[in-house]
Amino acid sequence: MFNPEFLTTDNEAISGNTLIQYLQEQSPEVLQRVARSASGDIQDIIRHNVQGLLGMLPGEQFEVKIQTNRDNLAGLLASAMMTGYFLRQMEQRMELDSSLLGSGELDADLDADPGELRL
Repeated sequence: MFNPEFLTTDNEAISGNTLIQYLQEQSPEVLQRVARSASGDIQDIIRHNVQGLLGMLPGEQFEVKIQTNRDNLAGLLASAMMTGYFLRQMEQRMELDSSLLGSGELDADLDADPGELRL
């Protein structure tokens, strides 16, 4: 699922990127654990999203080749990552809602106005 080898590039464009530097400082075990923490549901949604963006011709009937440039591929990767983070947040919220509903603490708030969304 996660290939830590992509962090070993010496590209000048990313050499000043603090996130890449942080990732390079992490052990492969930590990176693998984080990558595996995405649930199967999240992986399925991201896979479906990326396939929708690239096109979904069945591989057994077609020889599909996709050609793009580095910037577009980086954009696709960034989009998939942001989608993953968003979906994980929503999954955690759903789990929290379910646990609060199960304990009866959220029942009074169900009919209330959810208010303004703050990020």
